[in-house]
Amino acid sequence: MQTADVLDAMGGLVAQLKMYAAKLPPIVHLLAVPTGVKPKFEAVEEYEEIVSRFRSQSAGTPYKGLNELFVESLEAFEVGRLLGSVQPLLSALDQLELMQRDKEIDIGRSDEKRTGEYRSALNKILPGNKPELDGAGRGM
Repeated sequence: MQTADVLDAMGGLVAQLKMYAAKLPPIVHLLAVPTGVKPKFEAVEEYEEIVSRFRSQSAGTPYKGLNELFVESLEAFEVGRLLGSVQPLLSALDQLELMQRDKEIDIGRSDEKRTGEYRSALNKILPGNKPELDGAGRGM
């Protein structure tokens, strides 16, 4: 397993999260969190398949430490907890960067670019990361 394979799996998970996030209302009052809004069965199946494939391919590689984070993300995704799905994937990206810094893995220039793109996409899903709202609430 290579870094590109890990990023392929990450890309599939990020794509699923982006599609799910697009279907949620933009503003939800904390007292009325929509517990009934869950991803479609097919989306959960695809997410689960990506995680399962990653787990089987990463056994015995430096990437096996990411398994728990991917499973944590899957479990949150299954029940519709979008933020609970995003945080473990951001942690996995952090761990990849740490592994590169410690020289456990090699990340090429194109893989570094993909890592940045996935981090950016995940951060945009998080609340408070809407560039069109910059400056809102600061008064005049």
